[in-house]
Amino acid sequence: MAEKTTEFDTVAVVRDGDIATVTINRPDIRNALGLEVQADLRSTLELVGGDDDVRAVIFTGAGDRAFAAGADINRLRDYDRQTALRSNLQRLFDDIETLEKPTIAAVNGFALGGGCELAMACDIRVASETARFGLPETALGIVPGAGGTQRLTRLVGVGVSLDLILTGRLLTALEALQFGLISRVTDPGSLMSECREVAAAILARGPLAVRLAKLVVRSGSDTDMRSAQVIERLAQAVLYETTDKAEGVEAFLEKRPAKFEGR
Repeated sequence: MAEKTTEFDTVAVVRDGDIATVTINRPDIRNALGLEVQADLRSTLELVGGDDDVRAVIFTGAGDRAFAAGADINRLRDYDRQTALRSNLQRLFDDIETLEKPTIAAVNGFALGGGCELAMACDIRVASETARFGLPETALGIVPGAGGTQRLTRLVGVGVSLDLILTGRLLTALEALQFGLISRVTDPGSLMSECREVAAAILARGPLAVRLAKLVVRSGSDTDMRSAQVIERLAQAVLYETTDKAEGVEAFLEKRPAKFEGR
């Protein structure tokens, strides 16, 4: 498939083969997640979610200064309780997290506030050595409100989460790797190629298995162990009856690449 680019006002989507790269394109304001960016990301989700040719999605920010630097502070002045209760950014990140296709955050530069929350909503986080992560909202008299308090705790534990949220300190890429916030660190020049290699490794697997593995892990992490294992067994029962399972086993035994059909 030829490369295809779709331009929104603040977000660019490049579809190259099975992989779509979503770039927040506001480098002049460190890719801040203002209302326009949020609306364009919503349109982007509809675009890539409805495109059967897209099987993996990479999120990144334009330039090398920031992945996304959080909210537009000028707009924050006007936020009130109704803004919080509508929780548009939280809902957007929930939809990224539950996207059926695997998602990868390519973190270049600062991932602060909502930018860090966006990265945490993705399935896999790969960071350049220059990346910095933080949730500085308490300095503004608020808390991380787009899933940050909950996703961070599930990724790194209560103690580290409280340290980061209460003090607002930033993590280097290596510290984020140590704490389990990200899974890979690379040099800045190799960030996007590394993310594409991760995506390619996922796409070489059975597509139904990938889809259900994501569902099982995400669902199981929010419930007790016994219930999570029931979800796991049911997913396995479905997969055992698929053509992809039969092909995967035969390909392994015959020492050849599998040709999965997604059924």
